[in-house]
Amino acid sequence: MKNPTENNWLLYCRPGFEQDCAQEVLRLARQQRPVTVIEQPAIQADSGYVQIALNEQTLKYRELIFSRQLIRLHHSIAVLSERDRLTPILTAIANLPGNFGTLWLEVPDTNDGKLLATFTRRFQPLLETALREQNRLVDDIKLPRLHIFFPDKSSALIGSSDPHNSSPAIMGIVRQSMPAEAPSRSTMKLAEAIEVFMDRSEQTRLLRAGMQAVDLGAAPGGWTWQLVKRGIRVTAVDNGPMKGASAKHPLVEHLKQDGFKFAPRKAVDWLVCDMVEKPAKVATLIGDWFAAGWCKHAIFNLKLPMKQRLVAVDSALGGIRKRLDDEGINYKMIAKQLYHDRDEITVFLTKTKG
Repeated sequence: MKNPTENNWLLYCRPGFEQDCAQEVLRLARQQRPVTVIEQPAIQADSGYVQIALNEQTLKYRELIFSRQLIRLHHSIAVLSERDRLTPILTAIANLPGNFGTLWLEVPDTNDGKLLATFTRRFQPLLETALREQNRLVDDIKLPRLHIFFPDKSSALIGSSDPHNSSPAIMGIVRQSMPAEAPSRSTMKLAEAIEVFMDRSEQTRLLRAGMQAVDLGAAPGGWTWQLVKRGIRVTAVDNGPMKGASAKHPLVEHLKQDGFKFAPRKAVDWLVCDMVEKPAKVATLIGDWFAAGWCKHAIFNLKLPMKQRLVAVDSALGGIRKRLDDEGINYKMIAKQLYHDRDEITVFLTKTKG
Protein backbone atom coordinates (compact mmCIF):
# COMPACT_ATOMS: atom_id res chain seq x y z
CA MET A 1 0.00 0.00 0.00
CA LYS A 2 1.26 3.43 -0.87
CA ASN A 3 0.49 6.34 1.43
CA PRO A 4 1.15 9.56 -0.49
CA THR A 5 2.80 12.33 1.50
CA GLU A 6 2.37 15.06 -1.08
CA ASN A 7 -0.79 16.98 -1.86
CA ASN A 8 -2.19 14.37 -4.23
CA TRP A 9 -5.26 14.69 -6.43
CA LEU A 10 -7.34 12.32 -8.51
CA LEU A 11 -9.25 13.80 -11.42
CA TYR A 12 -11.66 12.18 -13.87
CA CYS A 13 -11.83 13.36 -17.47
CA ARG A 14 -13.06 12.34 -20.89
CA PRO A 15 -10.89 9.48 -22.20
CA GLY A 16 -8.30 10.91 -24.56
CA PHE A 17 -8.04 14.24 -22.71
CA GLU A 18 -5.72 13.14 -19.90
CA GLN A 19 -2.84 15.37 -21.03
CA ASP A 20 -5.13 18.39 -21.32
CA CYS A 21 -6.52 17.72 -17.85
CA ALA A 22 -3.04 17.42 -16.31
CA GLN A 23 -1.64 20.44 -18.13
CA GLU A 24 -4.52 22.61 -16.99
CA VAL A 25 -4.14 21.57 -13.35
CA LEU A 26 -0.39 22.15 -13.30
CA ARG A 27 -0.80 25.53 -14.99
CA LEU A 28 -3.34 26.67 -12.40
CA ALA A 29 -1.09 25.42 -9.62
CA ARG A 30 1.88 27.38 -10.96
CA GLN A 31 -0.22 30.52 -11.00
CA GLN A 32 -0.53 30.23 -7.21
CA ARG A 33 3.11 29.46 -6.43
CA PRO A 34 6.03 27.63 -8.04
CA VAL A 35 5.62 23.87 -8.24
CA THR A 36 8.75 22.30 -6.81
CA VAL A 37 9.99 19.22 -8.56
CA ILE A 38 7.68 16.33 -7.71
CA GLU A 39 7.72 13.13 -9.70
CA GLN A 40 4.30 13.01 -11.31
CA PRO A 41 2.44 9.71 -11.69
CA ALA A 42 2.50 8.47 -15.25
CA ILE A 43 -0.44 9.54 -17.37
CA GLN A 44 -2.22 6.63 -19.01
CA ALA A 45 -3.63 7.57 -22.39
CA ASP A 46 -7.37 6.97 -22.86
CA SER A 47 -7.75 5.93 -19.20
CA GLY A 48 -10.27 8.61 -18.25
CA TYR A 49 -8.41 9.72 -15.12
CA VAL A 50 -5.27 11.55 -13.99
CA GLN A 51 -3.25 11.63 -10.77
CA ILE A 52 -1.45 14.88 -9.92
CA ALA A 53 1.01 15.61 -7.11
CA LEU A 54 1.28 19.22 -5.93
CA ASN A 55 2.84 21.08 -3.02
CA GLU A 56 0.52 23.34 -1.04
CA GLN A 57 -1.56 24.54 -3.96
CA THR A 58 -5.33 24.30 -3.79
CA LEU A 59 -7.59 23.51 -6.71
CA LYS A 60 -11.04 24.90 -7.43
CA TYR A 61 -13.36 22.58 -9.29
CA ARG A 62 -15.28 25.40 -10.98
CA GLU A 63 -12.05 26.66 -12.55
CA LEU A 64 -11.18 23.31 -14.13
CA ILE A 65 -12.42 22.83 -17.68
CA PHE A 66 -11.26 19.30 -18.49
CA SER A 67 -11.81 17.74 -15.04
CA ARG A 68 -15.14 16.01 -14.38
CA GLN A 69 -14.39 15.43 -10.72
CA LEU A 70 -11.90 16.70 -8.14
CA ILE A 71 -10.83 14.23 -5.44
CA ARG A 72 -8.12 14.52 -2.81
CA LEU A 73 -6.23 11.25 -3.05
CA HIS A 74 -5.27 9.65 0.29
CA HIS A 75 -4.20 6.07 -0.48
CA SER A 76 -3.53 3.81 -3.41
CA ILE A 77 -3.66 0.03 -3.20
CA ALA A 78 -1.66 -1.47 -6.04
CA VAL A 79 -2.67 -5.11 -5.54
CA LEU A 80 -6.02 -6.34 -4.26
CA SER A 81 -6.53 -10.03 -3.61
CA GLU A 82 -9.54 -11.59 -5.32
CA ARG A 83 -10.21 -13.48 -2.09
CA ASP A 84 -10.41 -10.41 0.12
CA ARG A 85 -10.68 -6.90 -1.31
CA LEU A 86 -12.64 -5.61 1.67
CA THR A 87 -10.00 -5.86 4.43
CA PRO A 88 -7.22 -3.76 2.81
CA ILE A 89 -9.71 -1.08 1.76
CA LEU A 90 -11.17 -0.88 5.28
CA THR A 91 -7.65 -0.74 6.71
CA ALA A 92 -6.77 2.19 4.46
CA ILE A 93 -9.99 4.02 5.34
CA ALA A 94 -9.35 3.46 9.07
CA ASN A 95 -6.30 5.73 8.78
CA LEU A 96 -8.36 8.62 7.42
CA PRO A 97 -9.67 11.28 9.84
CA GLY A 98 -13.33 12.10 10.35
CA ASN A 99 -16.52 10.63 8.96
CA PHE A 100 -18.05 10.63 5.49
CA GLY A 101 -21.51 11.52 4.28
CA THR A 102 -21.59 9.46 1.09
CA LEU A 103 -19.79 6.44 -0.35
CA TRP A 104 -19.19 6.36 -4.09
CA LEU A 105 -17.60 3.38 -5.82
CA GLU A 106 -16.43 4.53 -9.23
CA VAL A 107 -14.73 3.18 -12.35
CA PRO A 108 -13.19 4.74 -15.46
CA ASP A 109 -15.59 5.97 -18.14
CA THR A 110 -14.17 3.49 -20.64
CA ASN A 111 -15.34 0.21 -22.17
CA ASP A 112 -13.17 -1.70 -19.70
CA GLY A 113 -14.54 0.43 -16.87
CA LYS A 114 -18.11 -0.41 -17.82
CA LEU A 115 -17.28 -4.10 -17.35
CA LEU A 116 -16.49 -3.35 -13.69
CA ALA A 117 -20.01 -2.07 -12.97
CA THR A 118 -21.29 -5.52 -11.98
CA PHE A 119 -18.40 -5.90 -9.52
CA THR A 120 -18.95 -2.49 -7.91
CA ARG A 121 -22.69 -3.13 -7.53
CA ARG A 122 -21.90 -6.33 -5.59
CA PHE A 123 -19.10 -4.76 -3.57
CA GLN A 124 -20.88 -1.52 -2.59
CA PRO A 125 -23.26 -2.98 0.05
CA LEU A 126 -20.45 -4.99 1.66
CA LEU A 127 -18.23 -1.94 2.10
CA GLU A 128 -21.10 0.34 3.04
CA THR A 129 -22.38 -2.01 5.75
CA ALA A 130 -18.90 -2.31 7.27
CA LEU A 131 -18.37 1.44 7.31
CA ARG A 132 -21.77 2.06 8.92
CA GLU A 133 -21.02 -0.51 11.62
CA GLN A 134 -17.80 1.41 12.33
CA ASN A 135 -19.74 4.72 12.36
CA ARG A 136 -17.50 6.05 9.61
CA LEU A 137 -20.35 6.51 7.12
CA VAL A 138 -23.32 8.67 8.12
CA ASP A 139 -26.12 10.24 6.10
CA ASP A 140 -24.98 13.86 6.01
CA ILE A 141 -24.52 15.60 2.65
CA LYS A 142 -22.40 18.31 4.31
CA LEU A 143 -19.64 15.84 5.15
CA PRO A 144 -16.90 14.88 2.68
CA ARG A 145 -17.70 12.14 0.19
CA LEU A 146 -15.63 8.96 0.26
CA HIS A 147 -14.51 7.80 -3.18
CA ILE A 148 -13.19 4.31 -3.94
CA PHE A 149 -11.98 4.36 -7.54
CA PHE A 150 -11.19 1.04 -9.23
CA PRO A 151 -8.94 1.40 -12.29
CA ASP A 152 -9.42 -2.37 -12.48
CA LYS A 153 -10.52 -5.20 -10.15
CA SER A 154 -7.06 -5.61 -8.65
CA SER A 155 -6.28 -2.04 -7.56
CA ALA A 156 -8.02 0.85 -5.84
CA LEU A 157 -7.51 4.57 -5.28
CA ILE A 158 -9.05 5.96 -2.10
CA GLY A 159 -9.90 9.63 -1.77
CA SER A 160 -12.41 12.20 -0.59
CA SER A 161 -14.14 15.20 -2.11
CA ASP A 162 -15.51 18.41 -0.65
CA PRO A 163 -19.23 18.72 -1.54
CA HIS A 164 -18.64 22.45 -2.08
CA ASN A 165 -15.63 21.94 -4.36
CA SER A 166 -16.51 19.03 -6.62
CA SER A 167 -19.15 17.63 -8.93
CA PRO A 168 -22.37 16.54 -7.18
CA ALA A 169 -22.71 13.57 -9.56
CA ILE A 170 -21.15 10.12 -9.27
CA MET A 171 -18.14 9.85 -11.63
CA GLY A 172 -18.66 13.56 -12.28
CA ILE A 173 -21.26 12.71 -14.92
CA VAL A 174 -24.60 14.54 -14.99
CA ARG A 175 -26.34 12.03 -17.21
CA GLN A 176 -29.23 12.96 -19.50
CA SER A 177 -31.79 10.79 -21.23
CA MET A 178 -32.68 11.31 -24.87
CA PRO A 179 -36.23 12.73 -25.11
CA ALA A 180 -38.28 10.90 -27.73
CA GLU A 181 -39.61 14.15 -29.21
CA ALA A 182 -36.24 15.96 -29.47
CA PRO A 183 -34.95 16.21 -33.07
CA SER A 184 -31.28 15.37 -32.33
CA ARG A 185 -29.01 13.98 -29.63
CA SER A 186 -27.31 17.37 -29.35
CA THR A 187 -30.26 18.38 -27.16
CA MET A 188 -28.59 16.51 -24.28
CA LYS A 189 -25.58 18.84 -24.43
CA LEU A 190 -27.69 21.89 -23.67
CA ALA A 191 -29.73 20.00 -21.07
CA GLU A 192 -26.53 18.97 -19.29
CA ALA A 193 -25.09 22.49 -19.52
CA ILE A 194 -28.17 23.94 -17.83
CA GLU A 195 -27.89 21.39 -15.01
CA VAL A 196 -24.14 21.88 -14.54
CA PHE A 197 -23.87 25.65 -14.81
CA MET A 198 -27.03 26.77 -13.00
CA ASP A 199 -28.56 25.71 -9.71
CA ARG A 200 -32.33 25.38 -9.39
CA SER A 201 -32.89 28.99 -8.37
CA GLU A 202 -30.80 30.27 -11.29
CA GLN A 203 -32.68 28.03 -13.71
CA THR A 204 -35.98 29.40 -12.44
CA ARG A 205 -34.76 32.98 -12.70
CA LEU A 206 -32.86 32.81 -15.99
CA LEU A 207 -35.04 30.41 -18.00
CA ARG A 208 -38.53 31.85 -17.71
CA ALA A 209 -41.45 31.32 -20.07
CA GLY A 210 -41.91 34.30 -22.36
CA MET A 211 -38.20 35.06 -22.68
CA GLN A 212 -36.62 35.54 -26.12
CA ALA A 213 -33.67 33.55 -27.46
CA VAL A 214 -31.59 33.16 -30.62
CA ASP A 215 -30.14 29.78 -31.59
CA LEU A 216 -27.26 30.18 -34.04
CA GLY A 217 -26.58 27.07 -36.10
CA ALA A 218 -29.90 25.71 -34.89
CA ALA A 219 -30.64 22.87 -37.35
CA PRO A 220 -31.97 20.30 -36.83
CA GLY A 221 -33.25 21.89 -33.62
CA GLY A 222 -31.91 20.00 -30.59
CA TRP A 223 -30.92 23.14 -28.67
CA THR A 224 -34.01 25.04 -29.81
CA TRP A 225 -36.16 22.23 -28.41
CA GLN A 226 -34.61 22.60 -24.95
CA LEU A 227 -35.62 26.26 -24.92
CA VAL A 228 -39.13 26.04 -26.32
CA LYS A 229 -40.06 23.25 -23.90
CA ARG A 230 -39.40 25.86 -21.20
CA GLY A 231 -41.74 28.32 -22.90
CA ILE A 232 -38.98 30.47 -24.42
CA ARG A 233 -39.50 31.96 -27.89
CA VAL A 234 -36.63 31.07 -30.22
CA THR A 235 -35.33 32.58 -33.44
CA ALA A 236 -33.60 29.58 -35.01
CA VAL A 237 -30.91 30.69 -37.46
CA ASP A 238 -29.54 28.10 -39.87
CA ASN A 239 -29.51 27.50 -43.61
CA GLY A 240 -30.30 23.86 -42.90
CA PRO A 241 -33.78 22.46 -42.16
CA MET A 242 -35.35 22.22 -38.72
CA LYS A 243 -36.81 18.81 -37.91
CA GLY A 244 -39.23 17.11 -35.58
CA ALA A 245 -40.86 19.08 -32.76
CA SER A 246 -38.74 22.16 -33.53
CA ALA A 247 -39.80 22.40 -37.19
CA LYS A 248 -43.28 23.89 -36.82
CA HIS A 249 -43.43 24.79 -33.16
CA PRO A 250 -45.45 27.98 -32.51
CA LEU A 251 -42.59 29.42 -30.40
CA VAL A 252 -40.01 28.92 -33.19
CA GLU A 253 -39.19 31.29 -36.04
CA HIS A 254 -36.77 29.67 -38.48
CA LEU A 255 -34.57 32.04 -40.48
CA LYS A 256 -32.43 30.55 -43.23
CA GLN A 257 -29.40 32.74 -42.72
CA ASP A 258 -25.71 32.50 -41.88
CA GLY A 259 -25.34 32.52 -38.11
CA PHE A 260 -22.15 34.57 -38.30
CA LYS A 261 -23.89 37.32 -40.27
CA PHE A 262 -27.20 37.42 -38.40
CA ALA A 263 -28.07 40.42 -36.22
CA PRO A 264 -31.28 40.51 -34.15
CA ARG A 265 -33.81 43.31 -34.67
CA LYS A 266 -33.84 43.86 -30.90
CA ALA A 267 -32.01 42.51 -27.90
CA VAL A 268 -32.91 39.05 -26.59
CA ASP A 269 -32.44 37.30 -23.27
CA TRP A 270 -30.49 34.29 -24.53
CA LEU A 271 -27.99 33.37 -27.21
CA VAL A 272 -27.16 29.69 -27.73
CA CYS A 273 -24.70 28.49 -30.33
CA ASP A 274 -23.41 25.08 -31.38
CA MET A 275 -21.76 25.83 -34.72
CA VAL A 276 -18.87 23.83 -36.17
CA GLU A 277 -16.20 26.48 -36.55
CA LYS A 278 -12.80 27.41 -35.16
CA PRO A 279 -13.01 28.38 -31.47
CA ALA A 280 -11.49 31.83 -32.09
CA LYS A 281 -14.17 32.67 -34.63
CA VAL A 282 -17.00 31.60 -32.33
CA ALA A 283 -15.43 33.47 -29.42
CA THR A 284 -15.25 36.66 -31.48
CA LEU A 285 -18.91 36.24 -32.39
CA ILE A 286 -19.94 35.83 -28.75
CA GLY A 287 -17.89 38.86 -27.75
CA ASP A 288 -19.57 40.91 -30.48
CA TRP A 289 -23.05 39.94 -29.26
CA PHE A 290 -22.32 40.95 -25.67
CA ALA A 291 -20.50 44.14 -26.65
CA ALA A 292 -23.47 45.16 -28.80
CA GLY A 293 -25.91 44.42 -25.98
CA TRP A 294 -27.81 41.88 -28.09
CA CYS A 295 -28.11 39.31 -25.27
CA LYS A 296 -27.79 38.91 -21.50
CA HIS A 297 -26.89 35.22 -21.25
CA ALA A 298 -25.26 32.68 -23.52
CA ILE A 299 -24.39 29.00 -23.69
CA PHE A 300 -22.10 28.02 -26.55
CA ASN A 301 -19.71 25.31 -27.65
CA LEU A 302 -16.10 25.70 -28.75
CA LYS A 303 -14.89 22.92 -31.06
CA LEU A 304 -11.32 21.97 -30.22
CA PRO A 305 -8.40 21.23 -32.57
CA MET A 306 -6.64 17.88 -32.50
CA LYS A 307 -3.50 19.42 -30.98
CA GLN A 308 -2.79 22.34 -28.63
CA ARG A 309 -6.33 22.15 -27.27
CA LEU A 310 -5.58 24.01 -24.04
CA VAL A 311 -3.87 26.77 -26.02
CA ALA A 312 -6.93 27.12 -28.25
CA VAL A 313 -9.24 27.29 -25.23
CA ASP A 314 -7.07 29.88 -23.48
CA SER A 315 -6.96 32.03 -26.61
CA ALA A 316 -10.70 31.88 -27.23
CA LEU A 317 -11.79 32.52 -23.65
CA GLY A 318 -9.07 35.11 -23.19
CA GLY A 319 -10.37 36.96 -26.25
CA ILE A 320 -13.88 37.07 -24.78
CA ARG A 321 -12.60 38.30 -21.42
CA LYS A 322 -10.57 41.07 -23.03
CA ARG A 323 -13.48 42.22 -25.19
CA LEU A 324 -15.90 42.36 -22.28
CA ASP A 325 -13.34 43.97 -19.97
CA ASP A 326 -12.61 46.64 -22.60
CA GLU A 327 -16.35 47.30 -22.87
CA GLY A 328 -16.70 47.60 -19.09
CA ILE A 329 -19.15 44.69 -18.96
CA ASN A 330 -19.45 42.74 -15.71
CA TYR A 331 -19.88 39.04 -16.31
CA LYS A 332 -19.50 35.48 -15.05
CA MET A 333 -18.05 32.83 -17.34
CA ILE A 334 -17.74 29.11 -16.64
CA ALA A 335 -16.39 26.51 -19.07
CA LYS A 336 -16.51 22.71 -18.86
CA GLN A 337 -15.98 19.73 -21.08
CA LEU A 338 -19.31 18.07 -20.37
CA TYR A 339 -20.10 14.38 -20.56
CA HIS A 340 -22.15 14.84 -23.74
CA ASP A 341 -19.41 16.94 -25.35
CA ARG A 342 -16.90 15.25 -27.58
CA ASP A 343 -14.00 17.24 -29.05
CA GLU A 344 -15.40 20.47 -27.62
CA ILE A 345 -16.13 22.40 -24.46
CA THR A 346 -19.29 24.20 -23.39
CA VAL A 347 -19.28 27.74 -21.98
CA PHE A 348 -21.84 29.62 -19.91
CA LEU A 349 -21.56 33.41 -20.03
CA THR A 350 -23.90 35.81 -18.25
CA LYS A 351 -23.93 39.52 -17.52
CA THR A 352 -23.83 40.40 -13.84
CA LYS A 353 -24.46 43.55 -11.86
CA GLY A 354 -21.41 45.59 -10.97
